[in-house]
Amino acid sequence: MYTENFYSDLLSFNKFIDITDSKRFVPVPDDWYILITDIVGSTKAIEAGRYKDVNLIGACCIIAILNIAGDREVPFIFGGDGASILIPPSLFVEAKQALLGTQYFAKQQFDMDLRVGIVPVSAVMEAKYEVKIAKLKVYDTYNQGIFTGGGLTYATQLTKDPATAEIYNIKNIDIPDKVDFSGLSCPWQDIPSQHGEIVSLMVMATVNDSQEENYVYRAVLEEIHKIYGRSENFHPVIPENLRLTLKNKNIYRMIKINDQHINYLQKFLLLIVIKIKMSIDSFLRRVKRKLGNVDWELMKNGLVAATDYRKFDDLLRMIISGNMTQREKLVTYLEKNYQAGKLVYGIHVSDRVLMTCLVPVGVGREVHLVDGADGGYALAAKDMKARINLASK
Repeated sequence: MYTENFYSDLLSFNKFIDITDSKRFVPVPDDWYILITDIVGSTKAIEAGRYKDVNLIGACCIIAILNIAGDREVPFIFGGDGASILIPPSLFVEAKQALLGTQYFAKQQFDMDLRVGIVPVSAVMEAKYEVKIAKLKVYDTYNQGIFTGGGLTYATQLTKDPATAEIYNIKNIDIPDKVDFSGLSCPWQDIPSQHGEIVSLMVMATVNDSQEENYVYRAVLEEIHKIYGRSENFHPVIPENLRLTLKNKNIYRMIKINDQHINYLQKFLLLIVIKIKMSIDSFLRRVKRKLGNVDWELMKNGLVAATDYRKFDDLLRMIISGNMTQREKLVTYLEKNYQAGKLVYGIHVSDRVLMTCLVPVGVGREVHLVDGADGGYALAAKDMKARINLASK
């Protein structure tokens, strides 16, 4: 069926700059659904130091859907405190159960409220918004969905607006729906910037014409390359800075995800086993040894290549490694264009990156989600909203 395999059959392109080429995008079938998830009160949770919990729950939403999709490709965008995912109609029932299970898990294990919305693409189209998609080949194991047309932004508004939220949002009534988080892991320490700073950046064009929008985004990307150099120069993750975490708190998060129904003693024993295994792995990585067929250096390089450090879903999102001087130049450029009415932007600055790994079981695909530490995209979004409000006065 055409709509069932729509995204899997979509041809991909290789250059990120080509997201500014409208000819790359095609309409999403109107019988598909947009899944919107985000943590209610995520900013307060982040300010309380719980940014890792926030990121983890956002990643849980994605892996829960990938695991029911199996070998079917479904496009998604990780937003730090949640995710946007598109699914064909055949996955609707299972996806709803998986997200309700994730909502229950977030409340029971982390005491966080996960908002879950399901919006038909047809409803977005009826409101005269478009949901257009392209597929960017990031790495052999990861194709990234790229979205334009305003449809995802409108769907998100429908889930948050009190006038429409009850129509599109679903809520768990304390029934622990089964959900599979297999393949999700966060075994890495926070990854320090290779240049001193990590910028979590969000940019949204505010011009009215789609062609002008493309010009704005292309100009921003060209300016970033002018300031920071080639993409490998500002990539937020480099193999040399990858270190496995041995902190009890971080390992316990992984146990809560993958072993949700074991008792405290079992969790404690599992924690010890995991620490021993990770200590061995950490040693082998440091001495660059092979264990069986595992080549640690090759694995590290693939892991870096399959990160989602730049993406587009009606706005540009990037995690950039650089220094203060480069960031000041970028802000000067963005502020000039903000004052000119061409764009609005948000920035959050940290010195390290948080990375979560998604490897759906038995599918042969993997992606490594990255966000700036201490709030990343969520606080960049807060910064951007402040500029939007200021511009509207």
